[in-house]
Parts: sequence; C-alpha cells; structure tokens
Amino acid sequence: MHHEATCEWKGGFEFDGTIEGFHITLDGAHKDGSPMKGPTPKPLLLLATAGCTGMDVVLMLEKMQVKPDSFSIDVKADGGDEHPKVYTDMKIIYRFTGEGLEASRDKIERAVSLSQEKYCGVSTMLRKAMEVSTEILIN
Repeated sequence: MHHEATCEWKGGFEFDGTIEGFHITLDGAHKDGSPMKGPTPKPLLLLATAGCTGMDVVLMLEKMQVKPDSFSIDVKADGGDEHPKVYTDMKIIYRFTGEGLEASRDKIERAVSLSQEKYCGVSTMLRKAMEVSTEILIN
C-alpha cells in the first residue's frame, strides 16, 4: 500500500491539498478575522476516522443483512493546550436509526467491534497515540 498527498501553499495559512486526485483546501485562523477557506489539518483526522470505520460498518452490516434507515458517526477528541497540541483521547459515537434495529444490536455491535479491532487502519494508528473509545446509539 502506498499513498501520497501534496499541499501547495496559496498564501497566509491556506493550502490546496491534493489526495487521490481530489482537492481540499486547508486553512488556519486569520488574525484579521476573515473567514477561513477550509478546515484546519488536525480535525481532518476525526473525519478520516469516521469515514474509515463507517465504510467498514456499512460493508459488514450489508453482509449481515442489517439495513438501518440512517447511520452517522460523531468523532470527538480532546487534548492539551500546550505545544505540540495533540489529541489525548477520542470518542467515536455510532448513531443508527431504523425500525426494529434494536433486535439487530448484536450484529451492529459486532460490525463496530470488527471495524475497530481488525479493519479500520485509521483507528488502529490513532490508538497507538491516544485512548479511543466507542459508543453505539440505536434510536
């Protein structure tokens, strides 16, 4: 496996990032109060975590024939205020909605567990740096 990313400086704190042919603008807070043109880099780890584990869970639930009406993932991280400002803990909250899903709780928990313990490379990497916990909510 090999991945590459490129960031081109556009001025100030703005960078144009390219990943797998897709562009994303990264930015930082502007001292003059002007609006940012994209997210700051560190929170993208949260989005990458949600996307990685979410894709795993969707694939496994399809195989288990569990069909939620909706599925979302919230990822929250906390850390210190001194440099280097790193995350020290992360919580991944899986939210499922759908008729009769509570009867499939065991399958949902299994899918989340497999993602976290075996398949999601992003979570696995981040676990080496911080505490990562999960919560499953079914409405």
